[in-house]
Amino acid sequence: MSERVEAIWLKRAHGGPMDAVKRAELVADSGLVGDANRGGWRQVTLIEAEVWRALVAELGTEVPPAARRANVLLSGVALAYTRGRVLRLGECRLRIGGETAPCEVMDKALAGLQAAMRRIDWGGGAFAQVLTGGELRVGDGAAWEAPEMKP
Repeated sequence: MSERVEAIWLKRAHGGPMDAVKRAELVADSGLVGDANRGGWRQVTLIEAEVWRALVAELGTEVPPAARRANVLLSGVALAYTRGRVLRLGECRLRIGGETAPCEVMDKALAGLQAAMRRIDWGGGAFAQVLTGGELRVGDGAAWEAPEMKP
C-alpha cells in the first residue's frame, strides 16, 4: 500500500459534524481553513487507516473513520512515536506535536471505542502543526522527511 492521504474532514463547529472534502487549504502556523479547531497547538489531527481498520475489526463492527473526528486519514504511514518528525503531505509540511488521546466522544460513536484506542500505541492518532501550507488533496502522497542531523 502506498503512503497517501485517504480522506480529509473539516469540523464546522466544536462538537459539530465532520464534513468530508476532496481538498482543503492548510495555512502555516494556523491549520485548515474552515476548521473549527484552527490555530493553537493541535492545528491538524491525523489517523492511520490501518489502525482504524484494526480497531473496528476488534470491536466487530463497521464505523466510518470520520467518527474519530480527525482531519486527515492516512494510509501506509505509521504515526506512533513520531513526535517532532516532519511529515510531508503533498506540498504541505507538518511537524508532529504528539499523540491525540481518545476521549469519551469515541464511545458515543461506538461503545468500547475509547478503550480499544487506548490499547494501541497512539491508537487515537497524532496532532501536528503546519510548517508549510498549501493545498491538501485526497490522493496526495505522504512521506517522512529525514531527521535533521545534530552536529
